[in-house]
Amino acid sequence: MLRLHKIALAACVAFIGLQSHVLAQDADTVVAKVGKLEITQSELDLAIANLDPQLAQLPDEQKKVAALSGAIDVKLLAGNAEGEGLKDDAEFQKRMQFVADRELHNLYFKKHVVDAVTEDAVKARYEKEIAALPKQEEVNARHILVKTEEEAKAIIADLDAGKDFIELAKEKSTDPNKSEGGDLGYFSKGRMVPEFEEAAFAMEKGAYSKIPVQTQFGFHVIKVEDKRDAAPPAYETVAQQVRQLVMRDKYLEIIEKAKAEQPVEILDEALRKGYEDVNKPQE
Repeated sequence: MLRLHKIALAACVAFIGLQSHVLAQDADTVVAKVGKLEITQSELDLAIANLDPQLAQLPDEQKKVAALSGAIDVKLLAGNAEGEGLKDDAEFQKRMQFVADRELHNLYFKKHVVDAVTEDAVKARYEKEIAALPKQEEVNARHILVKTEEEAKAIIADLDAGKDFIELAKEKSTDPNKSEGGDLGYFSKGRMVPEFEEAAFAMEKGAYSKIPVQTQFGFHVIKVEDKRDAAPPAYETVAQQVRQLVMRDKYLEIIEKAKAEQPVEILDEALRKGYEDVNKPQE
């Protein structure tokens, strides 16, 4: 089932995407007139932000023309509707109230969530998340891949006799990385096939496998060059995701405070149960 924090995060992402376009320009320069009605730059920006996804892929100038064309169509029929008195229609008033509530929500969200989240708060949350991450080991290994177990055993015998692993890899391995001495770089668990991974992580730094390791690719002789704790993701690569987490939590805090001040009563029993289920705290 959906949970409130997931809904809040989706709202954050959607709102950011909308605002990046809608708030790009504040100028109210008149760009077109339709009878007595005017189309301003800010209205055109809104029309661009709400283009059909296919039209939104157009180059910028074509996008502006498509948005302007749509805005003109809207003004033309809006003028006709106003002339027929539809502006006073009860259904129109309901829709306008809904739109007004939604836009007020967005403005409040921008002021108290988007604009209130500082870079320091995002960095602090990043540090907190990183500190809570479990340690993850990485192995730096090389391997020599051959077709038969006998070939692998012969290579192990050569290593026991003091021959160089890198030179043996270049000479005997069938893996494309043989020219790099079988170097696989650093890898964490889940990156290699299970048999190879189990053997590599069980070995000590500097050791090589004493028995061939069989996988779907053939027989491997593995050497572990190094072991280390995996580095956490750099702040720059996850800053936007962390910002969304901070925004989500801030939004939930505001919503909970608003609910405490303005109790929510749902009269329909089925809707009430559904609402409570969606808003249950995640265990």
